[in-house]
Amino acid sequence: MSTALSSSTALSPSTDSSAADTAADPAARIDALRGEIDACDAEIIALVQRRLAISQEIGSLRTASGGMRLSLSREQRVLSRFRDALGPDGSTLGMMLLRQGRGRL
Repeated sequence: MSTALSSSTALSPSTDSSAADTAADPAARIDALRGEIDACDAEIIALVQRRLAISQEIGSLRTASGGMRLSLSREQRVLSRFRDALGPDGSTLGMMLLRQGRGRL
């Protein structure tokens, strides 16, 4: 199952307002777009919280079964996926998510 967004979906702002509406009241359009950003942020926060809970459960299961708490090869694949999708800053974001889930090394 792929959760990747298409380029047009990920990069295009909502087009509910016409160009005339935007020219007539740019402040209202900015407020509307900021509302969309706030909604995206809420979704991102919920997804990060879900990811952290899953990651912590994996770490607990690995430790309880005698394994290591983390898998460096898995972490490298995660970082690579973020870098490929988002560029250099993607690696930073991926590392932050990994650190949140497993703690600092």
